[in-house]
Amino acid sequence: MYAVSDAFLTAVAANTRSYYWAGTITTTAGKVYELGYSDILKGSGYISSQCCGSTEIELGTVYSSELGITLLSEVDRYTLEDAVVEIFCFLRLADGSYEEVPMGVFEVSEANRTAKCIEIKAYDYMLRFEKSFNGFQSTGTAYDFINLCCLACSVEMAQTQDEIEAMANGSETLSIYSEEDIANYRDVPLCEGTRFAWHFRIQLC
Repeated sequence: MYAVSDAFLTAVAANTRSYYWAGTITTTAGKVYELGYSDILKGSGYISSQCCGSTEIELGTVYSSELGITLLSEVDRYTLEDAVVEIFCFLRLADGSYEEVPMGVFEVSEANRTAKCIEIKAYDYMLRFEKSFNGFQSTGTAYDFINLCCLACSVEMAQTQDEIEAMANGSETLSIYSEEDIANYRDVPLCEGTRFAWHFRIQLC
């Protein structure tokens, strides 16, 4: 959850809204490109979050966000491989000022060049958990396993150990056995008898 002002809630509920996107792209080489509203092709940007596939309900799956955006830029598309995109939304309030809201952090998966534009598709850090699971056998608390998965997949966990332990199963001792069918770190179960979406409780930074 992200806290916004009452003025923001009023503005976003209005019949018409005035807003724009801005942000940055940081390449793996450390080069930073500033993105203003004039750099983004009008109507091209979207962010979608999908938990289940289009054909069935998949219990225990988690949200992965996708960013699509077209930029009026001459940037070499090959330099954007695995670049980090941070996007912010600026909504105009009743007093004429703009309130900034972070829309997420994404890693570039595709960057395709057209005549004058570059089309970017990027995904949030949830895809880092697609890394193959090493099949360890262990016991521990939910925090122990979440922290291990985050460290293995280079994802920063926003919650503290105390916050995790205050959850319903936070103080329970859990087990992972090598014979369990765990293909990657997204499959790691954190409650007995079922795989529930523990990622919902983690803010990916």
